[in-house]
Formats: sequence, structure tokens, C-alpha cells
Amino acid sequence: RHIEFQVLGDAHGTIIHLGERECSIQRRHQKVIEEAPSPFVTPEMRAAMGAQAVALAKAVGYKSAGTVEFIVDAARNFYFLEMNTRLQVEHPVTELVTGLDLVEWMIRIAAGERLTLRQQDIAPRGWAIEARVYAEDPYRGFLPSIGRLTRYRSPAEGAHVRVDAGVQEGAEISIHYDPMIAKLCVHGGTRTEAVARLRRALDEYLIRGVAHNTTFLAAVAGHPRFAAGDLSTGFIAEEFPEGFHGVAPEGSRQRLLVAVAACVHRRAMEREASIGGQMPGRGIRIGARWVVRIAGVDHACAVQPEPGGFAVAIADSVLVVQTSWGVGEPLFHAHIGNGAEESIVVQVERRGIGYRLTHGGCRVEALVLTPRAAELATWMPEKPAPDLSKFVLAPMPGLLVSLAVKEGQEVKLGEVVAVVEAMKMENVLRAGRDGVVARLHASAGDSLAVDQKIVEFA
Repeated sequence: RHIEFQVLGDAHGTIIHLGERECSIQRRHQKVIEEAPSPFVTPEMRAAMGAQAVALAKAVGYKSAGTVEFIVDAARNFYFLEMNTRLQVEHPVTELVTGLDLVEWMIRIAAGERLTLRQQDIAPRGWAIEARVYAEDPYRGFLPSIGRLTRYRSPAEGAHVRVDAGVQEGAEISIHYDPMIAKLCVHGGTRTEAVARLRRALDEYLIRGVAHNTTFLAAVAGHPRFAAGDLSTGFIAEEFPEGFHGVAPEGSRQRLLVAVAACVHRRAMEREASIGGQMPGRGIRIGARWVVRIAGVDHACAVQPEPGGFAVAIADSVLVVQTSWGVGEPLFHAHIGNGAEESIVVQVERRGIGYRLTHGGCRVEALVLTPRAAELATWMPEKPAPDLSKFVLAPMPGLLVSLAVKEGQEVKLGEVVAVVEAMKMENVLRAGRDGVVARLHASAGDSLAVDQKIVEFA
């Protein structure tokens, strides 16, 4: 595990620690989710680690806010890693559980003020978790994403949700800076409560125009191992060894998404009927029967209008969906169950004749068809994907730093072809086959779009 301690020291020799942060959820040694306190640290361990952090800060005469980082093994042995002599990205979780403003204290200490806090005054209140929202595509190996934020809506902030963002709707995510969009922070009386609030807030986070990682963050937050606090720096590599492909829509989640797709489609049809000048509901049977196709699986359902929503019959169950959702709205807020048993948020995006639904780390493409159309669709051949094996394509938007080949050159499998730079990272592109370079489609110094052709083989 990666566990760190926040320290504060003034110019008069007073140094205290503000408890620990659990920062074990990492990818490529970069933190993704942090929380305070740690679900692993005991009071005795906290006292011992905190004392070491304070001793280190005193030994160097440290003044201001800083972080002492440790690596911790399964037997709770801890080992010094490094000290960050600055304010860290994850400082809000400490602020949420202590009620202190670390930036204020840094300014006051720099002005020569004394710390008025005592070590015995510091005790965590509740639980806080922070998730880093990045402009990157988890479905493409977490490659950075650039572009304009055509839609940007963060979750509603309040006593339990805090968003530290550096963007607004219409802003441009460029290739020149770190891809972090915002920090989403939540607080709860218990860790279970904080995790639940994080999951809902991630479902409410609306970003369009660039790829982002909120679906991946929701998948991590909803993982049973994360819920159990069974964390390690290898968590992501162990739980997603083949990369991230979304959470499979199974069981109750699958029924939920089927019901949402049916309700969304029903309301869209009602709107189209009203635009066409028809009587309300005319042409739409009261108990309309449809087939919702998700991940290649058909689900027969019937939708019955109810006061404040719909009753959706799926197989041998009926889901009562209470919603005021309007056509075109990106967030589908609803209560599911006869007694408003579950409050949910599903992101809805119209895509052609279907819908993209995102909820709880699951992203699916849903088609809503009549039974006859669904039957006919099974006979339609799928259009084969174009053969791109003879091209080297840009895996992300970026700058083509260099080309290592020229036209007519013979290239072997695995040889370096080009280097693309984006968001402080250089990505080496290699040949995926033996061949002869037939044509160069770009030159060093060019700005590339994702999937833009760079090299073509004969």
C-alpha cells in the first residue's frame, strides 16, 4: 500500500500531523483515487507512522504543509518513500475529515503566525474520498484525449460533495498540459456512505467533447474488493489485466438499463407524435411491446404509462420507474421500485437510432425495436470493418515529434516507426508487421488527430 501523512509546521518549531491518506489505487505509479482515513491503518499504527512523519519534518526544520509518504506491507510494516514539500493534489480529503483549510494555514505560517492546533485536537471525522477526473480514454488503453468540452456539468456541490475543477463548458483540453480535468471529492459518516456518494456523483458527472475516465472510476468504486477496503498499488493491474472494457451489464444492472432504454424510447416516441400533430399517445399502444437489444442480447419488454412514470415488464418482473425525464436531457434521474426503493442516475446519449447508456461503470449501446424489426435485424449481415493493418495510425491527438522511416524503406515487425507526444508523454509507435513503406502521410512537426494515418505499407 501507499499511505502518506499530512504534516504542518510553523517557524516556531511546532510540527503536527493531520492523519493519513490511503493512495494505493494507482495506475503507472500515478494516484487515481485517494481517501482519508485509511481502511487499513489502526490507531496504534497511525500514532507510530505519524510520529515518524513529525520527526522527519522536525529534523529538517520544515515550515508549511508537506506530505511524508510511506510504503506499507501486508503485515503493517511501513517504510519511508519520500517527502513532498508542497501541497498535494489529494489534500481535500484531509480537509474534509479535519475541517481545516490547508491553503489558509500555509499562508498564515508563511506570514510568521504560530500554529494554534495541538496534536490531540486532530481526529478524523467521517470518511472522505477523492477521484481524479482525467481527459483520457480507458477504452483505448488510457490514451490522453484533447478537444473542446462541448458539455461540462459537474455533480451538484454541497455538504458532502466538493469539486475542484480547472475547466468550464467550452474550454479546450490541449496537448500541452496534464490531462486532469477536476478532482471529485465526497464525504460521508462512514466509508460505506462515502463510497455510495462517490458512485452516484460519478454517474452525475457529465462530460462531452473529449474522452474521460468517469466510467472507469465508477467501475473501481463499485468493485467488491474496493468496497471491502482490500487495496494495493497493484489493484488496477490485478483487477483489469486486459485493460478496461467497461462493466458487463448483468443481473439487476442489466434489467435496470433495459427498463431505462424502454422508458427513454417511449418518451421520445410520445414527443415525436406530439410534434407530428397527433393526439397525445396516438399511434403508441398503451402497453407497447418492444425488444431492447444490449450487447447483442434481446430483451422483450412492455411499457405501461403510470402516474409519474412507467411500469416496465421484463420477463417475469415489473419495474416501476418514477421519472420526470424530458427528451434530450443527458441525465435520467429516476426512482426504481414500488416504494421508490432505489434512486438512480443514468447518462443518456442519442446515437443514431439507438442510445448510449452509462451507469455504475457500465456503458452500453441500446437499440429499442419492435418484435418484427428485431426478428428482421437478425438476418441483416454486419458490415465488415475496414482493413487498416497496412497503416500506422495515431493512437491519440498529439504532435508528431519524429519519423524513423522513409518511403521505400524495408521495416521489420517491432521496429520504431514514429514518436508522438501528447500531455507530457512520448509514445513510441512500432511496426505491427514486416513490410516496405509505400507512403508517408504525415511529417515531423505535424499535429495529429486520433486515428490519423502516419505511415502506409505496401
